[in-house]
Amino acid sequence: MSIDPAAHRVPRARPAPAAPAAPSRARDLADRAAELDPAPRPGAHKVVVLALDGVYPFELGIPHRVLGSADGRYEVLCASVDGRPVRTDADLTVTPGHGPEVLAEADTVIIPPYAISRASAAAPDPQALAALSRIRPGTRLVSICTGAFLLAAAGLLDGRRATTHWELTDIFQELFPRVELDAGVLFVDHGDVLTSAGAASGVDICLHLVRQDHGSEVANQVARRCVVPPYRDGGQAQYIERPLPPASETGTGPTRDWALQRLELPLSLEELAAHAAMSTRTFARRFRQETGLSPGRWLTQQRLRRARHLLESSDLPVERVAHEVGFATATSLRRHLAAETGVAPSAYRRTFRVSDPAAGDVREASRSGR
Repeated sequence: MSIDPAAHRVPRARPAPAAPAAPSRARDLADRAAELDPAPRPGAHKVVVLALDGVYPFELGIPHRVLGSADGRYEVLCASVDGRPVRTDADLTVTPGHGPEVLAEADTVIIPPYAISRASAAAPDPQALAALSRIRPGTRLVSICTGAFLLAAAGLLDGRRATTHWELTDIFQELFPRVELDAGVLFVDHGDVLTSAGAASGVDICLHLVRQDHGSEVANQVARRCVVPPYRDGGQAQYIERPLPPASETGTGPTRDWALQRLELPLSLEELAAHAAMSTRTFARRFRQETGLSPGRWLTQQRLRRARHLLESSDLPVERVAHEVGFATATSLRRHLAAETGVAPSAYRRTFRVSDPAAGDVREASRSGR
């Protein structure tokens, strides 16, 4: 009997049908970006963000996030001074899509902040200065935080009012005495040159650009998309910490300590001088020598300092806060606080009030979309 070999063959497995090719990750990201960020309109205002060595990643992304939310009215590009990747001040490196040549095509150039020292601020990167020289006359220049140091080093802020982060004002004034530095504002607009303070003021100035270019309605729409306030009251003075210097055990130091325990009282110059066992004239002179302030101005500052603490940490009515810190009326507190910070007590409290998530603030914020 013959055996058919074919009857004993193991049938070969049929090849599985080829799976459809998955889209590349880069294409997927590009598609999603296109959905969220429409392509620039024809003739869109071209903005170039110049990333310097040590750039802060958060602020680097602000122009694209804010201006890129204006329905294609802006084309936002990122460049480095040499076309190479840029180290940030964080544990990452970024690769801008362009080199310095794109600066010559810009309608607006934005300099985000970067890590500086006193030495690097005094002698900025020659490549960065060379990059600025590519910018066409009439191009709008904008700095965020320490970006003002580069504009100042290039002489672009001489004779102008400008601002930067409040912690760096001493260094800035020392290096650039020809610039009129205003450390109490969020931004300064000269039309062709704008400077802003630290971090979130980059959002403020970009919204300001939208408002100037396209009106408040568009700026408010952009703010809603970015979930940020369209405008912030006051200036950076409300964010500046002014720690008390330690009081010495001689001179007027003990009297200052004594006064701090009695801020709710009127505390006249005569009472302060009597506590220090000095004449009022000698006390006032010594006090100014030691603090740089008159006794009255010093008392006002300490009362405001305590009032700010109470507004942040308590639910006391404004009238009670005024009484607790020694202002005669709530109106007096409002006037002094507005003069120092640019905002009223209620606005200050809304900004800095310490909230307790356990009390439901987080859930309420989620429901309201804040």
